[in-house]
Amino acid sequence: MENSVIVKRLLGIVKPYKGRAALSLVAMAVTAATQPMLTKSLELLIDRAFNARVPFSLWLVPAILLGIFLLRGVSTFATAYLNNWVMSRVLNDIRRLAFHRLLRLPVSHFHKESSGKLINTVIGDVRQVVDMINSVFLAVVRDAMTVAGLMIGLLLTNWRLTLVALVIVPVTALVVRTTTGRLRRLNRDNQRVTAEMTQVVDEAARGHQVIRVFNGQDYELRRFEQRSDALRGFSQRMTVAFAATVPITQIATAGAVSVVIVLALQSGMTSGEFSNFIAMMLMLLQPLKSLVEVNGPIQRGLSAAETVFDTIDAPAEPDPGHVTLDKPAGHVRFEDVSFHYGDEERLALNHVTLDVPAGKTVALVGASGGGKSTFVNLVTRFYKPTEGRLLLDGVPYEDIKLASLRAQLAMVSQNVVLFDDTLAANIAYGVEKIDAARLQAAIQAAHLADVVANLPDGVNTSIGENGMRLSGGQRQRVAIARAIYKDAPILILDEATSALDNESERAVQAALDTLMAGRTTIVIAHRLSTIERADSIAVLDQGRIIETGTHDELLARGGMYAKLYRLQFSEDAA
Repeated sequence: MENSVIVKRLLGIVKPYKGRAALSLVAMAVTAATQPMLTKSLELLIDRAFNARVPFSLWLVPAILLGIFLLRGVSTFATAYLNNWVMSRVLNDIRRLAFHRLLRLPVSHFHKESSGKLINTVIGDVRQVVDMINSVFLAVVRDAMTVAGLMIGLLLTNWRLTLVALVIVPVTALVVRTTTGRLRRLNRDNQRVTAEMTQVVDEAARGHQVIRVFNGQDYELRRFEQRSDALRGFSQRMTVAFAATVPITQIATAGAVSVVIVLALQSGMTSGEFSNFIAMMLMLLQPLKSLVEVNGPIQRGLSAAETVFDTIDAPAEPDPGHVTLDKPAGHVRFEDVSFHYGDEERLALNHVTLDVPAGKTVALVGASGGGKSTFVNLVTRFYKPTEGRLLLDGVPYEDIKLASLRAQLAMVSQNVVLFDDTLAANIAYGVEKIDAARLQAAIQAAHLADVVANLPDGVNTSIGENGMRLSGGQRQRVAIARAIYKDAPILILDEATSALDNESERAVQAALDTLMAGRTTIVIAHRLSTIERADSIAVLDQGRIIETGTHDELLARGGMYAKLYRLQFSEDAA
C-alpha cells in the first residue's frame, strides 16, 4: 500500500476531531514561538544591561523570563492534553474498525490466519499506528514549527551566517532518505515475528494442561526463544539504522557552528546578537534530532498501518440475501450439492441430495473425513456450495439474509465455546436484555438447576475462561441451555456427547431430548447408540451419501452402517 494512501486514510480517521487537533497545532505553534522569544530577550539583556549599561529595570528580567516560561508551560500542557484527547479517540476508532471487520470475516479467513496474528493486529499494530500519528504530531509538526521559528529568527539576525548554518538541512535529509527503506523492511519482519510470538504465548496459555502432561515446557520455551531472539535481532538492526543518523547530524551541526563562530567574530556582531544567534543554532539541535529519530516510529507505524488496513479491507462474509424469514417450519433440503475447500481438488461433498423434514431428526454417520462436518458448515452457511444449492422451506439459501438465516439455527458441539462472563450471559448469549423467566426455563430444561444452586452467586457467577470453573458435562449442558434459550427451529448437534462419561452423558442426553422436541435436528454422532431413535440416518463415505434409512432398516440391510454398528457394539462389550 502506498504511503500517500495510508496517510490519506489516517487523515480521514482524524478528521472528526479536527477542531481539537487544530487547537493542539496552535498550542504547538505557541510553544515553538517561545524559543526565539527567549533568545531575543537574552540578546536585549546582554546588549543593554551588561555591555551598554543602559538604565534597565531589574524587575523586567524575572517578568520577561517568567512570562515566556508561563506561556510555554500553558501551551505545552494544552498540547499534551489536546493531543492525548485526539489520539485516544483515534486509537479507539481504528481498533473498533479492525474488530468490527474481524467479527464479520468469513470462516475461511480464520483457517488461513493464526489467532496470534489477528490479536496482534487489533492490539499491537493499531497501537503502533497511533504512536506514529502521535510522533508526527509532536515531532514533525511541533519540532518543524520550532525549526521554522528559529530559522526565521536566525535570518532576521544575520541572513549570511544563516545560509552557512543551513548546511545541516540537506545532510539531515540525505541521512533520513538513506535509512527509510531499510527501516520499513525491518519493521515488516518485526511485525510478522511479533504475531508468531503472540501465537506461541496464546497456545501456551490455552494448552497448559497438555504441555505439562507431555512435558512440552522445553519445546514451548524453544519456540518462544526463537521468536524472542529474532525480535531482538530486528530491534538491534533498527537501532543501528537510525541511531547512526544522530551523530552524523550532530557532527554536521558542530561543523556549521564552528564556521559560524569564526565568521561572526569577523562580522562585527554585538555580544548580544552573537549570543542570540549561537543560542538559536544550538536550540536547533534538539528539534532536528527529533525529526531524524521520528523516521523509525513512522516506518513502524506505516508497516503496522498496512497490516491494520489489510484487515479492515478484507472481504466480509458475503450476504447477498434479500429475504427475511418469519417463523419458518425448518425444512432443510440439499439439492445435488458439491463442495471443496479452497484449492483442494478432492470434493468434501460429492453431489449430495438430502431432505431434512421440518420437526424431524436426521443423523449423519460415517468414517472420519466422510463429509459430516462439511455438511454442517454448509447448513450454517459458513461456506457456500461449489455446485448445487440448499433450501430452507423452499427458499434458496443465497436469497435469505444471513442474520435471518442464522436466527433460525442453534448449535451444540463437542467443542463447547464459553466466554469469561457470568453463567446467565453465556446462556442468554447474543441478547441485549436477559429474560429471567426464559433463562430459568432453559436452566431447568438443561438439567442445570443443581449446578446453579451450588454456584456462589447463582446465575451471576463468572464461570472463567471457556467455562473452566465447570466440569465437562456441566459445560455441555450450558451449551444446551444456550440453544434452548434461543429457541430456534433448526438444531445442529455435532457429537454433543462423545467426550462425556456415562453419568454425564445421561444428564446431557436427557437435556438434549428436551431440546430436540419439535425441532428440525441434524445430528452428527460418533456413538451410534445415541441416534437409534432418529427419524432417518444418512451414511456418508468420501463425500457421498451411500445409505439412508432408519436404524432398523439400515441394520437389516447389512451395509456400512451395520458394520459400523457391530464394530462399535463389540468394542463397547469388550
